[in-house]
Amino acid sequence: MALASVSTPALAGTAVRSSFGALSDGTAIEKVELTNASGTKAVVMTLGASLQALHVADHAGTLADVVLGYDSAQEYLDQPQYFGATVGRYANRIAGATFDLDGTTHRLEANDGVNHLHGGVRGFDKRVWTIRSVESGPTARVVLEYVSADGEGGYPGALTVTATYALSDSNELTIDYRATTTRRTIVNITNHSFFNLAGKGDVMAQRLTLNAARYTPVNDTLIPTGTLAPVDGTPFDFRRSAAIGSRIRQGEDAQLRIGHGYDHNYVIDGAIGTLRPAAKLEDPGSGRVMELLTTAPGVQFYSGNFLDASVTGKGGWIYRQGDGLCLEPQIFPDAPNQSAFPSARLDPGQTYSNRMVLRFSTAAN
Repeated sequence: MALASVSTPALAGTAVRSSFGALSDGTAIEKVELTNASGTKAVVMTLGASLQALHVADHAGTLADVVLGYDSAQEYLDQPQYFGATVGRYANRIAGATFDLDGTTHRLEANDGVNHLHGGVRGFDKRVWTIRSVESGPTARVVLEYVSADGEGGYPGALTVTATYALSDSNELTIDYRATTTRRTIVNITNHSFFNLAGKGDVMAQRLTLNAARYTPVNDTLIPTGTLAPVDGTPFDFRRSAAIGSRIRQGEDAQLRIGHGYDHNYVIDGAIGTLRPAAKLEDPGSGRVMELLTTAPGVQFYSGNFLDASVTGKGGWIYRQGDGLCLEPQIFPDAPNQSAFPSARLDPGQTYSNRMVLRFSTAAN
């Protein structure tokens, strides 16, 4: 498809810090609005170091917010869905809420049945981060920091984490996570944004490409079985662009039944640690295109299966099943318990890093 040009006003990239209200206990929440020369805007808030909004132009130049979320900070705690959040210490699931490290068993919070999910009851998404720097310019950026105490949520080591959001004039939003520890530990941090390139409605007609020849099938509690299964000949094959809803109801596929749709980790092609193309999402109606590049070994594709019209999001929009999808660059789920998976271990003196780039463009209808 030919790319359509979008006129760009003569603006410099800006980073503007302001209040985003307060939580019910009086804790102040701030936000930083990053805006580039073409008017693309990313709003980052200190609660959960979360991407609260992301305004991107369509083929006609009309901006729309393409991530799900709430209008106030307290709603993110009252009705937690991980909208836009930084999740950790360990994103995704750990079987039995336990793992062994150098002969020591560490017990975590079981907040997803018998398993541990996204750092537990009060993971990074529910913590208030500190803004360390705000910078305007051709690449507007904000750096946030959180220090997770030794033993928090059951994890060993005091972990110092930074989350950097940077918006360039070339319509790339880069999210960088880095962490250091005082004791050997495990770390897996990602961003949990729900995307809808149309802005509203469901995403079933939007088209997805995933650069992955394999994925990790799961058991009935969504823990990987340990197999790296080929996607070839299955509904999980997105190596060529396909509508998200085109195969999601294929009832003969046991994995789709277990996940109530797609909720699976994909093994991204290419060398782990190198920034490489992982996914491409396209909305035929608006012409918006999002490319995801990552350094992580995997990407969790979640098709919004558990959105059930029980929460009302931004602008009074009721979120229903399939109204957004997640593409979460990560180490594989349950990697601390599966030695064949990429390691999540972090030792003192080492630096954990996870970089993801969201590259936006438009395609003509």
